Amino acid sequence: MKVEIDSAALADAVAWTTRVIDARPANPILAGIRLEAIDGTLQLSAFNYEISARHHIEAGIDESGSALVLGKLLADITKSLPAQKTYLETNDSTMIITSGKSTFTMQLMPDAEYPDLPVVPAKLGQVDAPTFVQAVSQACVAVSREENRPVLTGVRMQFNGDKVVMTSTDRFRLSRATFTWTPQNIDTETTTLVRGSLLRDIARSLDEHQNVVIDFDADNPSLLGFENAGRVSTSQLIDGEFPAVDRLFADEYPIQAVIDKQLLIGAIKRVALVAERNAPIRMVFSGQEVTLSAGAVDEAQAQEILDIDMDGEDITVAFNPSYLIEGLSAITEPFVRMKMTTAVKPVEFNGQQEADSDESMDYRYLLVPMRFNS
Repeated sequence: MKVEIDSAALADAVAWTTRVIDARPANPILAGIRLEAIDGTLQLSAFNYEISARHHIEAGIDESGSALVLGKLLADITKSLPAQKTYLETNDSTMIITSGKSTFTMQLMPDAEYPDLPVVPAKLGQVDAPTFVQAVSQACVAVSREENRPVLTGVRMQFNGDKVVMTSTDRFRLSRATFTWTPQNIDTETTTLVRGSLLRDIARSLDEHQNVVIDFDADNPSLLGFENAGRVSTSQLIDGEFPAVDRLFADEYPIQAVIDKQLLIGAIKRVALVAERNAPIRMVFSGQEVTLSAGAVDEAQAQEILDIDMDGEDITVAFNPSYLIEGLSAITEPFVRMKMTTAVKPVEFNGQQEADSDESMDYRYLLVPMRFNS
């Protein structure tokens, strides 16, 4: 293999591809990144048995060929290269990297021992990247960190015609984002469960000027693929039954309050300063005001009053302040509508553009109130 390539493009491609390599791979061969020079491109790939990453960039190919080298080391080397052009050349046992007056020599790993990457499934549909990024950031709010319950670390993706619904829950809250996309087949109707951490990772590295293509084969429903700007990721899906959460949304909410979102977040942050770890903050809705308070009688206390637009009876609810702020921060509109039934049943939060407009149902956040001492 003999290749001439742009240094910055190489560093970027190696960094993106090697992100799937585990710090301590189950098999030492999985510490490698595979490089293949063919038809005017350098193709890069990495795999950890669950997630695969493929990328390709333009290159001057003097001799085609392939090489397997330590991925994390190559990432460290390429991001420090000094010149605009880098030259890669392999012999029987090493790959020599030359850039400006710098030269690195890397030992080749046994290419024949590297596992075959999974076949990328057929295209299911596509969506513009900013819409996908926003939906992922909203849907992942309630992803659980409990690795012993893999189902709760995932996001359920329901594809139904031109609508995609993404839902996560950690049992204390539920986060749901809905967006419109372009399916390959308007009759598409399928459901998958994919790791929230992978979705976040993909969303972070997207080229927002290019569409996101989602790949899935209903006949082999164990793999989901994502394509964007020449980058292709596949992920094994989580095997398990996602909780039946749709019943948690109430048919009617007799108590509703509209509040300026930023004023509410600011008040929560201030009042929460005196709350003990894991202690709730209380919200007393009365008339056209909400009073936020925290702290114990014999200790530090805080209270703040906000004006609201409220319909329904007076009510007092209490929440984990961190969960409250995370859910509110995912709302993109300037106002939030809180919809309540009782002091102990889940409260729904939706965004709305104007104080007197209808709420948006594109993002729905449910939060279970905490018990509190009155």
